[in-house]
Amino acid sequence: MAQHSTTPRSNATSQETPASHRETRSEWAHGGMVFAGVLMMVIGVMSILNGIAGIATDDVYASIGNYAFEFSLTTWGWIHLVIGLAVLGTGYAVIQGHTWARAVGIALTSLFAIEYFMFLPYAPVWSVICIGIAVFVMWSLATAPDSHAHGM
Repeated sequence: MAQHSTTPRSNATSQETPASHRETRSEWAHGGMVFAGVLMMVIGVMSILNGIAGIATDDVYASIGNYAFEFSLTTWGWIHLVIGLAVLGTGYAVIQGHTWARAVGIALTSLFAIEYFMFLPYAPVWSVICIGIAVFVMWSLATAPDSHAHGM
């Protein structure tokens, strides 16, 4: 007859401790915040470039017919430029870890999404891409845990 050992076997590779699981989740959340900040900086720069193009020449984008939000392209250029600068600066602050930057980032990317929704007739594909990126950034900023509570 074989005797069975009564000492418990240690199988450390099959189970993670709750603390290590929290650390992994915290690292992912921190990475998501950095990625959101980088995306904010990228869309900010792209919006600035759109703004400069709209200010420089009035025929960069397609002409549209009767549209409720039909501003001159110079006006749209200034709108893109101002919002782009604000998003760029806030994206940098998100990467730096400033706590105020999350709330401001959510507000600015909401404004950014509304801006590009209103700009849909001028550049439909680019506007949809920008709206999608803005929604992802808003989600990432809103769902990330508080950096002070998790020691990030």
